Amino acid sequence: MIKYATFIAAIVTLTTTVAQEDPYIWLEEVESEKSMEWVNAQNKITADKLSKVEGFEALKADFLKAYNDKDKIVYPSTIGNYFYNFWKDDNHVRGIWRRMLREDYLAGKTTWETVLDIDELSKTEGKKWVFHGAVWLEPTYDRCLIRLSDGGTDENEVREFDPIAKTFVQNGFFLPSSKGSVAWLNKNELILSRNFGAGTMTTSGYPRIVKSWKRGLVLKDAKTIAEYPDTIMGAWAGSSYINGKLFAYVSKSNSFYSHETLWMHDGQLTPLKLPNDSDWKGDYKDFLILTLNSDWKIDSITYPSGSLVSVNRRLLYTGKLDVKLILTPDSKASIDGTMVTKNSLIVNVLQNVQNELHSYNFNGTEWISTKLDVKPFGRISLVDSDKDQTGYFFEYNNYITPSTLYYSDGPNVKIVQQQKALFNADNLVVHQYEAKSKDGTMIPYYIVHSKDIKYDGTNPTLVYAYGGFNISQKPGYNATTGIGWLAQGGVYVVASIRGGGEFGPEWHKAAMKEKRQNAYDDFYAVCESLIAKKITSQQHMGAFGWSNGGLMAGVVATQRPDLFNAVIIGAPLLDMKRFNKMLAGASWMGEYGNPDIPEEWAYIQKYSPYHNVHKDKKYPEVLFVTSTKDDRVHPAHARKMAARMMEQGHPIFYYETIEGGHGAASTNEQSAFNQALMYSYLKSKLTKK
Repeated sequence: MIKYATFIAAIVTLTTTVAQEDPYIWLEEVESEKSMEWVNAQNKITADKLSKVEGFEALKADFLKAYNDKDKIVYPSTIGNYFYNFWKDDNHVRGIWRRMLREDYLAGKTTWETVLDIDELSKTEGKKWVFHGAVWLEPTYDRCLIRLSDGGTDENEVREFDPIAKTFVQNGFFLPSSKGSVAWLNKNELILSRNFGAGTMTTSGYPRIVKSWKRGLVLKDAKTIAEYPDTIMGAWAGSSYINGKLFAYVSKSNSFYSHETLWMHDGQLTPLKLPNDSDWKGDYKDFLILTLNSDWKIDSITYPSGSLVSVNRRLLYTGKLDVKLILTPDSKASIDGTMVTKNSLIVNVLQNVQNELHSYNFNGTEWISTKLDVKPFGRISLVDSDKDQTGYFFEYNNYITPSTLYYSDGPNVKIVQQQKALFNADNLVVHQYEAKSKDGTMIPYYIVHSKDIKYDGTNPTLVYAYGGFNISQKPGYNATTGIGWLAQGGVYVVASIRGGGEFGPEWHKAAMKEKRQNAYDDFYAVCESLIAKKITSQQHMGAFGWSNGGLMAGVVATQRPDLFNAVIIGAPLLDMKRFNKMLAGASWMGEYGNPDIPEEWAYIQKYSPYHNVHKDKKYPEVLFVTSTKDDRVHPAHARKMAARMMEQGHPIFYYETIEGGHGAASTNEQSAFNQALMYSYLKSKLTKK
């Protein structure tokens, strides 16, 4: 009894200490009555104020019209002899999953067959279902596993579906809502990682156990294949159907940037001799395609960081390595994606933040490249391909040019569909400049503005950046930015700050952990460049970021409030002392560091927005946007920061959607409202004279 009492006393002391250090920790209780009362009160204040900004209703209507445009591009997804497509409009608020025969789509036909109506399902079951895609049984494609999220969370429920009968399979495979993975081993067996109950998840909130589950057994009797400690990031299961054979595997992620791939053969798992920080980019014939995030030395040959390589799969499974170099990008380039067809490996290269397409073929000794003739200065996205077909789809656009979907069958390229202009870009121009960061590194940025811009420092200017997780920001067409900002006379800037993947792994690593401040200094350099060019000034400049970019927005608002008159902080991380204790936060310690280690907290603390907002400083009247249903980045980050700023007397705006997940919206209506709030806020702050 004495030991128990001592234990309880220690817990009470710890809880009291945390509450004293963080008086707003109660806002981490996502849907408690007290938290939601606070959220609803802030939502009403913000919606009431910003919806009264002149032009709000017109903006919302224009956004909704663009989202519901029935002439928008219909993107195909190859499944056997069909192309599948998920579609939302004003008649299908939550969306319909539909299909068309491959030859009909390529012939330009427009009649689709509905496979699953998410609106009808939501109405019948009384849930706000969000479609998260399907996992197909190959090569028959007569079964799939439908993933459904209630309200847009990352967690999803899994149900077996018969696409021929267009019904859920009675007494078929069913998995309750969880984060994790699932794949087919055969028609009557799955490989999966899920929440199997107490103690089966990692501290990052992902599964640590992988099982195989045969039809007819209850889930609790599924066979355990792999089990790992809860200190890893998570374990995932998958399978690939290659050359007539199904290969199953387990990926054990020790951290966000370190994982071990294990091949399952005869019920046993064998580690593959691959770099733990490499990224699997697909399978082409007998080759496994990888990108390297560090140098890979094999005998006397070193394959440089950033390279794209092939690994002979058959030899790999016997424990031998046969590696061939496909491409090593230069210092101003990176691999932006790959796609496999029957005859070619298509590689998307980002060269000085502009995309190029290359086709690669293996001649028995080496990979031979052919550069494809695609428009310069823009964003190319690889859309869809089939490893059994020669053709593939890709998309091209830039900031002022709407998307065009192309189909290539190898020698020929044809236009499939062109998006109509959703805003008037006739008087707009795009430039790419560079700014010198604090340490001398040159930071590229794109700027979009009217041809007759006046260089007098009064142009309302919005600067966007992300700067993390090796994710590149490319020059793409954005209807909401066009409608809400460019068409209203605003200047739009996208900064390619370090932490992203624009120039390969080293560009990313230059802003990891103790180097994080580099990303923020890069952002300031771009903003100061805009002021030096007399494009704008503090009174007319705003910053915007989402997720990791939301952290950036929180940092720049607290570190350099002298630069901005408006800051939108979207789905942000802000409390960097506790980020690793909230939802998936522990998985990001590879990016930011571990705040529980004093040496690492020492550098994290310097920029953590929640710990660097002060009563005696003047800040821009920021706008926080998040979602109650965001189970990736905890809404408490935004809640607590907003509460602390209000307590200190700083005026702020706060809006939290009740559903929507990490994107803060599940429907086009919600998206239109959110965008109208954000651009009305910017208008009210940056266009004042």
